[in-house]
Amino acid sequence: MATIFPDTILLERSQADAMIDRAIARLDRAMPDFQDTWPAPSSKDGVYPAIGNVEWTNGFWTGMLWLAWQLRGEPRHRRAAARQIESFADRVDRRIAVDHHDLGFLYTLSCTTAWRLTSDQRARTAALDAAALLLSRYDPIAMVIQAWGDMSDPAQRGRMIIDCNLNLPLLWWAAAETGDADYAGAASAHIAQAAHYLVRPDRSTFHTFYMDTETGAPRFGSTHQGFSDESCWSRGQAWGIYGFALAFRHTDDPAYLTLAGQLADYLIERLPSDGICCWDLIFTGDEDMRDSSAAAIAACGLLELAGSLPVSDPGRMRYATVATRMLTELDRSYLAPVTGSNGILAHGVYHWPNGVGVDECCIWGDYFYLEALTRLRRDWLPYWA
Repeated sequence: MATIFPDTILLERSQADAMIDRAIARLDRAMPDFQDTWPAPSSKDGVYPAIGNVEWTNGFWTGMLWLAWQLRGEPRHRRAAARQIESFADRVDRRIAVDHHDLGFLYTLSCTTAWRLTSDQRARTAALDAAALLLSRYDPIAMVIQAWGDMSDPAQRGRMIIDCNLNLPLLWWAAAETGDADYAGAASAHIAQAAHYLVRPDRSTFHTFYMDTETGAPRFGSTHQGFSDESCWSRGQAWGIYGFALAFRHTDDPAYLTLAGQLADYLIERLPSDGICCWDLIFTGDEDMRDSSAAAIAACGLLELAGSLPVSDPGRMRYATVATRMLTELDRSYLAPVTGSNGILAHGVYHWPNGVGVDECCIWGDYFYLEALTRLRRDWLPYWA
């Protein structure tokens, strides 16, 4: 049997293995295209263009290679992942496209993972340099990490977005690695502000929220990629579920586990009949556009949440079961075609308001899908731990 924790049997081992095989076969199909390049954030007509190491999403491809190596133990996956570490080191050394908070996405999945799995000293140094850059984006008055742009830009100052929940583990890792409490202090302050201001009273979430950097007072919430400022962007809700569950792992504060469960309940109550969320949770109908990438992130968050709950908590089985249903449906109906695509999951949404990556493969969706399958199949220490 395949288990995510000893008391919860969710899938036959053969079924889980077959799902992983289908995902890795698609990864293998794409590997020749991305040796010293990376997939673009989203595909065009199902095919990821090759780009240099310049986007916020590059770590997801390298992270998938590490996952494939851990799952199958084949040296070619390790070689392909390790080959890319020098580019990440060069990127942070030369400050190439690092003026944003997504340093966590970039360096947790590439370099901290390389250090943990292979003791690559160059990777450790690069990851610590990236963590220092991320820490420099922390505003001590607003107590948030500024999402984007120059720290002096009036339009961006004090702006946090819910995606940053998954960037914070880089800071917690750096604190443990160096003994410097400033890293953990900034991460803990930011996640507290995110819980207070990005989460609405009904447990839906804003995509973004602005704090006053002169007084520390809250200003207003809005969206960047959702349907409206009042709606709930599904990928943001998924970042919230997973990020607050991870915050519990790092802080031992049970309030974050409770909050993750409340956000999960909000999302689950708004799923269409196939269990795959629409791109914004204002939409719930079977005819509405899904976002497979949001579902993959949510599945990871639900499994993290379930694994942190006591055995006696009924939510443990409920969240694990919903996650398993999501993954089974993604495997059944949302895999990219074997020919004509170099992605894993089809029917994702990158940025609906801008018309970018709509009904396409999204590289983070591919990564989190494979991560969720890894969680489902084996006892695995998350790269975000």
